[in-house]
Formats: sequence, C-alpha cells, structure tokens
Amino acid sequence: MVSVAKSFDAPIKLLFPTADAARPFSMLGLGDIVIPGIFVALALRFDVSRNIKNRYFNSAFLGYTAGMTVTIVVMNWFQAAQPALLYIVPGVTGFVAVHSLWNGEVKPVRPLTSFQPRLG
Repeated sequence: MVSVAKSFDAPIKLLFPTADAARPFSMLGLGDIVIPGIFVALALRFDVSRNIKNRYFNSAFLGYTAGMTVTIVVMNWFQAAQPALLYIVPGVTGFVAVHSLWNGEVKPVRPLTSFQPRLG
C-alpha cells in the first residue's frame, strides 16, 4: 500500500519532512483527513442544531488530534508506515462517545455515530 501511494503522483497525499535521512518524508493520505473530517463536521452540525457552543465539535477535534499523535508515536516507535485511520477513527468516535456518556446525552448523540440515512 505504501509503495502504491509513493509511486502515484497526484494530489492524494501530504508529505511532511522528517529529520531521518533514511525516511526523508512522512506521508498522510487525504482519506486520513477527509473521512474523520466528515465526522468532525457532523459533530459541529449537531452542536449548532442544539444551540450549544462547540461541545461535541471540540471533543471530536481533540479525538482527531489524539489519534494523529498516537499514529505519529507508533510510526516512529516501529520505524514503519502505519494506517492512520486505525488510530484516528477510534480516537474521534471514542472521545465523542465518552463525552456523551459523561453528559448523559447518549440518545441524542447516537444518530451522529450511526450514519443511518434519514428518508423523508
């Protein structure tokens, strides 16, 4: 997967310089930004629809930051590429789930995490 992403010259990846000469760049695919970004945007929309000040948005964004930090730590620890979504998605959904449990708002937040289309 990494070799395919490295050989593909299109705007589907972000390259970040590193201090390691053996691995001069660290790569992040746009899917690692877009897919969790949709969830973060849904959390912001949920906050706006309930007239609350960015509570779940902040939790989702903090979860994204924590997931990305874990990804970078694991990548540097094992000196190998890591699938970022493996760490980002549980971070984002976990932070929102814990926040909703803490506030006792599991039922209103549940449609945010189920991704079921509404018909009608």
